[in-house]
Amino acid sequence: MSTTQSERLRQLLEPLVSSQDLDLEEIEVTPVGRKRVLRVVIDSEDGVDLDTIAEVSRLLSAKLDESDAMGEGEYDLEVGSPGAERALTEHRHYVRAVDRLVKFQLTEGGELVARILTVDDEGLDLEVPGVKGRKATSRRLAFAEIDKARVQVEFNRKDKKEEEA
Repeated sequence: MSTTQSERLRQLLEPLVSSQDLDLEEIEVTPVGRKRVLRVVIDSEDGVDLDTIAEVSRLLSAKLDESDAMGEGEYDLEVGSPGAERALTEHRHYVRAVDRLVKFQLTEGGELVARILTVDDEGLDLEVPGVKGRKATSRRLAFAEIDKARVQVEFNRKDKKEEEA
């Protein structure tokens, strides 16, 4: 997808997504056979449910039908959420990932798996899980030290409410 098409699509769709109190996280056009697939990823502070995705899909579809942003030819529109193992690329992503376990690729090499405790403008306060019976430790990580970060899925972690009961 050319940068100009990407910019046109973002300019066209972002105000509509924002009007629903949502963030437009990603736009991607992929050729699939003779068609193209336009994938739009949306999110909010509280996440998005299927009803929200369906409503936004209808709104975006109508807006795209009245414009020429996708050009000639067939395409399918797919609207979804970032998913459980989302990449963290924006400050708001880190804020939304507070209390989640994240795998960090560090700029100076190596990786770190830790839970985000707090986020501010400079970086993160983390809890690094203990290994082999050791206690968890605290660590500060500046945004400049992070090359990549991705939320990890936890299947057996107790919810805070369960722990307090």
